[in-house]
Amino acid sequence: MLKKDVLKIVIVKTLKTRKRYLALILVCLTILPAFAQGSWTLRQCLDYARENNIQLQKSRISQKEGEITLWQDKGALFPSLSFATSQSIGFRPFEKNMAIVQNGQVTQTSNKFTEQGSYGLNASWTVWNGGINHKNVKAQEVQNEITKLATAQSELSIQEQIAQLYVQILYSAEAKKVNEQLAETAKSQYERGVEMQKQGQMSKADVAQLEAQWRSAQYDIVNSETQVLNYKRQLKSLLELGIDTPFDVAGSAPSDEQVLAPIPSAQSTFEKALNTRPEIRSAELSIKAADMGIDIAKRGYYPTIGVSASAGDSHYSGSNDKVGQQMKNNLNLSAGVNLSVPIFDNRRNKSAVEKAKLQKVTSELDLQDKKNALSSTIENYWLNANSSQQRFLSACAKVESAQTSYELLDAQFKNGLKNIVELLQGRDNLVSAKQDELQSKYTTLLNIQLLKFYGGEEISM
Repeated sequence: MLKKDVLKIVIVKTLKTRKRYLALILVCLTILPAFAQGSWTLRQCLDYARENNIQLQKSRISQKEGEITLWQDKGALFPSLSFATSQSIGFRPFEKNMAIVQNGQVTQTSNKFTEQGSYGLNASWTVWNGGINHKNVKAQEVQNEITKLATAQSELSIQEQIAQLYVQILYSAEAKKVNEQLAETAKSQYERGVEMQKQGQMSKADVAQLEAQWRSAQYDIVNSETQVLNYKRQLKSLLELGIDTPFDVAGSAPSDEQVLAPIPSAQSTFEKALNTRPEIRSAELSIKAADMGIDIAKRGYYPTIGVSASAGDSHYSGSNDKVGQQMKNNLNLSAGVNLSVPIFDNRRNKSAVEKAKLQKVTSELDLQDKKNALSSTIENYWLNANSSQQRFLSACAKVESAQTSYELLDAQFKNGLKNIVELLQGRDNLVSAKQDELQSKYTTLLNIQLLKFYGGEEISM
C-alpha cells in the first residue's frame, strides 16, 4: 500500500508540472506572434520600455550607486584598521662601520649590504564628531529615496511620450486611409475627365486641373506614409529597437464612445496628482534633505573626539640578535585619544551653514515651481480635451454634410451639370472636414487618457 501511495503522489506531481509547462507554452504562443509579426499593443510598448529603455537603466544604476554610498556612510561609524610593511636593502661600499638607531636602540655593523624590515598595524575610530556621521547616513537615505523617485518620474515621462507617439501613429495611419479613398475618387474623376475631353465636353485645362487634383491626392498619401514612418522611428527609439526590427502598432481606431467619454475634472486630477506624482514627492524630500544639510553644517562647530592605536615592529640584518629576538625586542604598542576643537576656521563653517539655508530656499521654490508646472500641464490637457471633444462633435456633422455635398457634386460633374471649380471646392471642403474630424478625435482621446494618467491611472487605449 505504501509503494502505491508514493506512486500516486509522483504521478500527480508529474501531471501538475506538465500542466504548468503547458500553461507557460500557451502564454508564450499568445504573446510571441505579436512580436514576430512586429505588431505591438500600447501595453506591450509600455512594458518593454520599462525594462529596456537606456535612460531608465541609467537611472537604476544611479539608484545602486546611492545604495553603495549609503553603505560607505554607515562604514564611517566603525573603526578603521590598516597594516603597512616596508622592506629595504642598503649598500654602503666605503663604510667600514655603520651605526643605525632603531626603535631607540643603536646597532653597529661592518656589512656593506644591509637589509631592514618594518611592520605596522594602525587602528583609528572617530568616537564623536558632532553626530555628523550619523546625520550623513540619514541624509543619504533621503537622497536615495529622491533618486528612486527620479527613476519613477523618468518612467512616467517615457510612458507619456510613448502614448503620444502611439496615438500619432494611429492618427497618421487613419489619415492615410482617408487620403487613399480621396485619391481613388480623384483618379476616377480624372479618368472621367479624359473621356469627356475626347467627347469634346471638357477643355484640356479642366482635365489638367483634375490631374493636378489626383497628383495632389497621391502626394497626400506619401506625406501621410512618411509621417507614420517617422512616428514609428521615434517610438522604436524609445523602445531601443534596432533598424532591422520590424515594427507596427496593433491598435485600432477609437470608437465614438471613447472619444465622447466624460472628461475628468482638472481640479480633482490635480489633487490626486499632488499625492501620487513622484516629482512632487521628490521636491518635498529635497526640502527635508536641505533641513538635514543645515543641521550637518551647524555641527561643524562641535569638537571631534577620536581614539587611535598602533602596533609596530622591525628587524635589521646588521644586528647580532636573530630576527625572532629582534622582533620581540622591537615590538612597540601605543594608544591615544585625539581631541580637535574648531576655534578659527577661516569662516568655513559659517559659510557652509549659510549655503545650506539658501539650498533650502531653493528647494522650497523648486517645489512650488513643480506644483505650478503640474497644474499648468493638467489644465492644458483638460482644455485640449474639452475643446477637442466639442470640435469632434461639430466635425462629425461637418463631414456628413461635406460628404453628401461632394457625392452630389461628383455625380453632377460626371453628368456635365457642374464645372471643375465647384467640384474642386467640394473636395477641399470634404478633405478639410475629415482632417478636422480625425485630429479632434485623436486629440480628445489622448488628452482624456493623459488626464487619467496624471490622476494615477494606467494609460489604456
